[in-house]
Amino acid sequence: MRASRRISGRPLLFLLLLIGFGLLGCESKLPSYPPAYREYAYVANAKSDSVSVIDLLNLRVATTLRVGRAPVALAANPKRNEVYVVNRDASNVSFIDTELNQVVATVGVHGAPVAIAVTADGKRAFVLNGGSANVSVLDLDVRRVVTTVGVGAQPVAIDLDSAGKVVVISNAGGDSVSLLDGESLKVTATVGVCHGPGDVAVMPDGSKAFIACRVSGQVAVVDLKRATLLALLDVGKTPTDVALKPDGGEVMVTDHDADAISIIETTPNEVSGSPLIGRNPTNAVVSGDNAFLYVSNSGSDTVGVYDINNGRVMTPIPVGSGPGPLALSPRQELLIVCDTASNDVAIIDLQKLGALPANRRSIPPILVLLPVGMQPSAIAMKSFLLTRPPER
Repeated sequence: MRASRRISGRPLLFLLLLIGFGLLGCESKLPSYPPAYREYAYVANAKSDSVSVIDLLNLRVATTLRVGRAPVALAANPKRNEVYVVNRDASNVSFIDTELNQVVATVGVHGAPVAIAVTADGKRAFVLNGGSANVSVLDLDVRRVVTTVGVGAQPVAIDLDSAGKVVVISNAGGDSVSLLDGESLKVTATVGVCHGPGDVAVMPDGSKAFIACRVSGQVAVVDLKRATLLALLDVGKTPTDVALKPDGGEVMVTDHDADAISIIETTPNEVSGSPLIGRNPTNAVVSGDNAFLYVSNSGSDTVGVYDINNGRVMTPIPVGSGPGPLALSPRQELLIVCDTASNDVAIIDLQKLGALPANRRSIPPILVLLPVGMQPSAIAMKSFLLTRPPER
């Protein structure tokens, strides 16, 4: 039943898109930009060993890059025009020059890397090696590993504060988090949390971390200054993703098997609500103005929209099959959604979305569906002005 539902729904979605283009064609045009401005979405295709480069100014796939085996994570450098690709089965990291859109270097790490985090100054990256229980620290200036630090069993997720001084690693196999000093590059503490820790969000000031524990249905709150467990908060079944509001006031948690999101107030460390959002919510992102939460509902092939200011769930947006990772464009005009089962990317026009009433959506506010590689599983955004003349 599930497979037949998805197959029959795809032609209807494309029909609606065609109708939308016919009725709203001139409204879908994006604003003009300086000639040297570029804006890309990089999508890692885990089963195609490739990265699709999507030109967000022209809404097309600009190129497809061959990388290592099983690319599963991406990170953009905030200070230089580079994107880094974690290749799990090749145990290495590919460096992409975003001006050339070419792979310019490959750096080996340890076993089965699964995640990466880059410091705000763009000088250092931390790569989690899930198969060898350690972290490879990369010097991005010279493109090499400077040290390898042992952590807990099966590290799966990482986040750091805005200064890059506190790095928090979730160890799914050890029911713990490792606290790594970003300057000395040493583990300063290991804190026991709940069962099956996964995604982690660190407060920008480095004061606390919130860790989703899939197995126990809880979120652990850790005091990073004292390296102690502050609270274990009961949320919905199988929490998968933790999205921190830019202002740090709330944490939004996707409860995959409860079809809901849990809203956590970060000052009192309390769950303030758990509204239903859609079937099997997986990933989430909060808008830069703290106003909206966007959630990929993998079981209903939709994106759920939660109006944070008014505390209400809006009408969901239909996308492709099995939506997963999603991200906002640098200018917050577009929402890019990886459809992991249908091997495409949906690009949603958020300006059009905001102009429609809350109880509508006969026509989805989708600009385009772009085919990419097999199992798109991670996404990173990059915008910049060219530092070298464009090729003719």
